[in-house]
Amino acid sequence: MVTAGMLPRTAVREVEARLRAAGCPDADFDAAELFRLAAGGDARLADAPLGTEQAERLEALTARRAAREPLQYLCGSWPFLDFELAVGPGVLCPRADTEVVAEAAAGMLAGVEAPRVLDLCAGTGCLGLGVKRFCPAAQVTSLEKSSAAYRYLEQNAHLSPALTITPVQGDLFTYWQTLPEGQLDLIVSNPPYLTAAEMGALQPEVAQEPAMALEAGEDGLVFYRAIAEHYLQALRPGGALALEIGWQQRKAVTALLAANGWTDIVCRKDFGGNDRCVMARKQ
Repeated sequence: MVTAGMLPRTAVREVEARLRAAGCPDADFDAAELFRLAAGGDARLADAPLGTEQAERLEALTARRAAREPLQYLCGSWPFLDFELAVGPGVLCPRADTEVVAEAAAGMLAGVEAPRVLDLCAGTGCLGLGVKRFCPAAQVTSLEKSSAAYRYLEQNAHLSPALTITPVQGDLFTYWQTLPEGQLDLIVSNPPYLTAAEMGALQPEVAQEPAMALEAGEDGLVFYRAIAEHYLQALRPGGALALEIGWQQRKAVTALLAANGWTDIVCRKDFGGNDRCVMARKQ
């Protein structure tokens, strides 16, 4: 247990041991982050013993993390590319894999002035903001259905004058009906894509993220099917689509897109070498 009077490094070792015993991956990193949250600094650079308030705060955070509450939720914000996003219960945590999708999507806008971009199932807004970061002239609209997640999308929508997007609350399955034909240059999405079987075998941390942001029917393709069938007409000729996918979904998503008239379909891998981003165009 973390108690007042503990030296910083002793406290961090205590936290790390408890997190490791609880099965938390990266317990050493998490322990250092929890100390930073509780004490406001780096334990490696601190010498003063913990005060009562600091010790109580660190003990409470340790208990929550040992219960497998996501570290991102405890922090309240999380880095994505070179900016920080508000995050917490009710929204999907930003992940490094999505950075690959943002970069790949922005690359499809080469030569397009002031591109119009639609981000579907936006969550924190990380994907749309990532496109905006790589392509500052982009006009990005980010759509999110969940009221809980939309609260974070609104917070993140105006990170700076140069990093601003337009949040919209709405449903991917019907929003296409409101879009004029041929007006968009790019559609991006990191939709829910887990199968029913995968939902039954989630890591404890992922199980505390919103099921609405993860679950995509028996085959994991419900959202890809809707995008493939309904969003092609919203793009201008030559307009682009970039989708984050699960590592086993390249063939299935590619087939869905091809069957619905999408062309130039390719896939990009993530940092771990797994299939992660399927890209396509409107002819």
